[in-house]
Amino acid sequence: MESLKVKDYMNSRPVTFDKHMSLSVALDKLLTAKQIGGPVIDEQKRVVGFLSEQDMIHKLLKVGYHCQDTHNVDDCMRPDVLTVSPEDSIIELAEVMSGQKPKIYPVVNNGLLVGVITRRDVLTAISTQIGECFKHPV
Repeated sequence: MESLKVKDYMNSRPVTFDKHMSLSVALDKLLTAKQIGGPVIDEQKRVVGFLSEQDMIHKLLKVGYHCQDTHNVDDCMRPDVLTVSPEDSIIELAEVMSGQKPKIYPVVNNGLLVGVITRRDVLTAISTQIGECFKHPV
């Protein structure tokens, strides 16, 4: 199971955000993509932050109450982002995720975003491996 790599289970076309994007546009993107968050990237595809549903709720309540779309992604995003490499082990990532760590990790290669991996992706990898074990007993 150690041979399972992030690159084999990551989403290579995640929803992403620009830090200057309005929150209403970011919300539409997030809901359309049916993701719980995504990386904020710059023009070169470097990860500069992360925006999640939880990060947006407080600001969006104020926007909705005042009916003014005056906030942007930069106002809500978290600038400290934990990332993983495409070559990282799924098992090691699963161990990290079993704590109170993020549910989504941007996957970065040579400093650039190449995808994201979620807890569900990690569970899918483990499930596939477990299924293979039961099909081919040792």
